Amino acid sequence: MQNISPQNNQVLVVTNFNDLVTNLFMGDTNAICWKRELTGDFSEVVHKLTLTGNVTTIELSQLHTLKLSEAGQIAREILLHDFKLLQDYGALPTLNVIKYYDKDEPENICATDVYSFHIDRSPLPIDTFLCTYFGDSSEILPNAQGIQKVLIPEIRNELKKQYHEKESGFESYLTEHFYDLHYAANPNANVISLGVGNMWRLAVDYPESIVPPCIHRAPLEKSGQFRLLMIC
Repeated sequence: MQNISPQNNQVLVVTNFNDLVTNLFMGDTNAICWKRELTGDFSEVVHKLTLTGNVTTIELSQLHTLKLSEAGQIAREILLHDFKLLQDYGALPTLNVIKYYDKDEPENICATDVYSFHIDRSPLPIDTFLCTYFGDSSEILPNAQGIQKVLIPEIRNELKKQYHEKESGFESYLTEHFYDLHYAANPNANVISLGVGNMWRLAVDYPESIVPPCIHRAPLEKSGQFRLLMIC
């Protein structure tokens, strides 16, 4: 697992929110990181929230009602501030506590769950923002170190067997079922951990984008901790 490095051409490291949202993606750079060391007790916030499922969306009103220590209050203020920054920018942030996501069955030859390396796609120019405040953090894969799963012969052949229709419609089938969004990492690929507390902006696949979309995935919950994640 590779740490964030200013020398990594894929990642531009910045020191404030304005630089996060105003710098342009170009060349090999398709991820921008506002690198931060946050104070506050985010674990206290997580453990005092009422969770309703494997992924619980937290309303701001819930945060306001929590009785927290001083460290917990600092964490809450950071969450509220980040939420407002993204809202004022025009994004639609969501704050989630994640026990785990649904996962494809092991026999699925081309997994399309969020634990699989994938890109985001949109018909309109847009970026993905995310920040992990507690728990395991997301990961990105350098584009040159991954391959679309649908281009791997054994996976492609198996998907053709599942298709059972005219060959001319196969590519549309791959898109409709999101198979074309998912990637496999090359052996010994330098997977980059996004870290805890850092806010990220990732390039999305949309018409006329000048950079390749950022390949990323949710982490397997190895630590056993719940994740506190803001995403939009």
